[in-house]
Amino acid sequence: MHFEGLVKKMTTELSSEVNYFIEFENSFIHLNQFLEKSLTIECKGYSCLSCSSNEEIFRQGFCKNCFFESPLAGDWIIKPELSKAHLNIADRDLEYEKKIQLQPHIVYLSNTGSVKVGITRKSQIPHRWIDQGAHEAIELLETPNRFLAGTAEVALKKYMSDKTNWRKMLKNERDNVNLTSFKEQAKTYIPSNLIHYFNEKSKVLNLNFPVKKFPQKPVSIKLKKQSKFSGKLMGIKGQYLIFDEDKVLNYRAHEGHLFSITVDP
Repeated sequence: MHFEGLVKKMTTELSSEVNYFIEFENSFIHLNQFLEKSLTIECKGYSCLSCSSNEEIFRQGFCKNCFFESPLAGDWIIKPELSKAHLNIADRDLEYEKKIQLQPHIVYLSNTGSVKVGITRKSQIPHRWIDQGAHEAIELLETPNRFLAGTAEVALKKYMSDKTNWRKMLKNERDNVNLTSFKEQAKTYIPSNLIHYFNEKSKVLNLNFPVKKFPQKPVSIKLKKQSKFSGKLMGIKGQYLIFDEDKVLNYRAHEGHLFSITVDP
């Protein structure tokens, strides 16, 4: 089987074991069915997610020009506390920023091997947790906009990490923590003006990933134009494809690349 298309992050479906899909323009791939099959992935070129130019991808699926100019790549995306749409102040495109920022956001704790704090739009739960490779997660607060969620996250990350150790996550190493107890501890760090957004009733969600074998010493593969990789698919966790011989490919990090994927019979 052979598929070609523009790389965007894998879409996911919550089930007893997470389902992963690659959506190309003319094909829809359910990746779980290809576990323990040999895949060959070749990068044919680039197509910016914003302007569709064939310039080399700079960051986050964008060419260099769009990364610094497109509203899809504003600083507030990575640093939610910089959001200003609630003040009617534009960063790059006020209409777009209002659409994304002025909707319910969740501040959460996820366990990706170690506990971290993060935020996401409410509509992205549980997909955000799946994308991180979290084996469990719990909601802390629900705020009406991105700025307030970002403010809460800034306060909380004085006491806990906001980063995922991708190697630890892929190796499936897990700190022995009680996430419900961690939630109650985190409550004491929430600023008083935001404590009324705290979600008292939230429960831990457990996630299981389709992995036949976890890598012991993950080695990351990065594909560029005219480069190719072949390996046996042993699992999918977060946005990573896990292959034999401890090779892993961060699929989302290749957004904006044009991939050719061949599955051996």
